[in-house]
Amino acid sequence: MKKFLEEFKAFAMRGNVMDMAVGVVIGGAFGKISTSLVNDIIMPLISMITGGIDFSDWKLVLNEAVIDTQGTVVTPEVAINYGNLISVILDFIIIAFAIFCVIKAINRLHKKPEEVPVEEPAPPEPSAEEKLLTEIRDLLKERS
Repeated sequence: MKKFLEEFKAFAMRGNVMDMAVGVVIGGAFGKISTSLVNDIIMPLISMITGGIDFSDWKLVLNEAVIDTQGTVVTPEVAINYGNLISVILDFIIIAFAIFCVIKAINRLHKKPEEVPVEEPAPPEPSAEEKLLTEIRDLLKERS
């Protein structure tokens, strides 16, 4: 049992697991911020544009609620709440865009500058002495 706990501790303290835990906590906090942005800023603006309709109340009623004479709901309303769906989709788009920007910034920091291949300079032209020695060598090879 002791060895098992030691292995678990080694696993839990590795860098990847700790980084992931921090990411989950930050992601949860960021999710609350983006949800507030959508629900408290974007949706009221959309509602204002649409004539003051509360966006979260947008729905398609399939069956009306049945209420008896005493005001008790006999059968609840059946509706498709597409306003809430649109709100959640906007929330997702904001989170996805923010993550994209963060990853793009991280990739830019990790990107190594491109190494430009350096062209080797052409070898210098042989001197007159080297040319003469090359000719002599070639003539000696022809004689042999």
